[in-house]
Amino acid sequence: MRVHGNGDGSALLINGTVGVGKTTAAEAVGDLLADAGIPHAVLDLDSLRRSWPAPTGDRFNFGMLLRNVRSVAANYLDAGATRLVLAGVIEQPDERRRLAEAVGAELTVCRLRADPAVLRERLTRRHDREPEALRWHLDRCGELDAVLDRSTVNDFTVDTTKGSVTDIAASVVGQAGWL
Repeated sequence: MRVHGNGDGSALLINGTVGVGKTTAAEAVGDLLADAGIPHAVLDLDSLRRSWPAPTGDRFNFGMLLRNVRSVAANYLDAGATRLVLAGVIEQPDERRRLAEAVGAELTVCRLRADPAVLRERLTRRHDREPEALRWHLDRCGELDAVLDRSTVNDFTVDTTKGSVTDIAASVVGQAGWL
């Protein structure tokens, strides 16, 4: 459903568990779009939901994310962006529908996957001096991966276990039909 801008925009959500490379892949997709001369914006959805405390019943502050993405996406689309690259997590079809409505553009969802050992290595490196954060992320990694295995929100999947970031981004944009 298109609600703002010039009607020509589309959005790609890069979805997946913690440590799989969503933000890194989104930034690389943005680089490929820039190289191709395609007006776009890259949004890290975690930054748009980050506030405390989260309301009761909204563990990951999805309501705040929707409020913020509605405004930010509209600004980018109104300024001429034709592609929105989103890095974040959705687990349920209703979340996909609500996010698409908030973005105001056609939404394609790519799930990134990686071998559990690779995810563990990435998270251990990221949270090297934060034992409590590492424990939480390792627990959430498996939990979220299992949720996404059962989910129907994704249109296609790209493996990030091996390959360069540029190759992964090229696979994402290729499967999305963006280049």
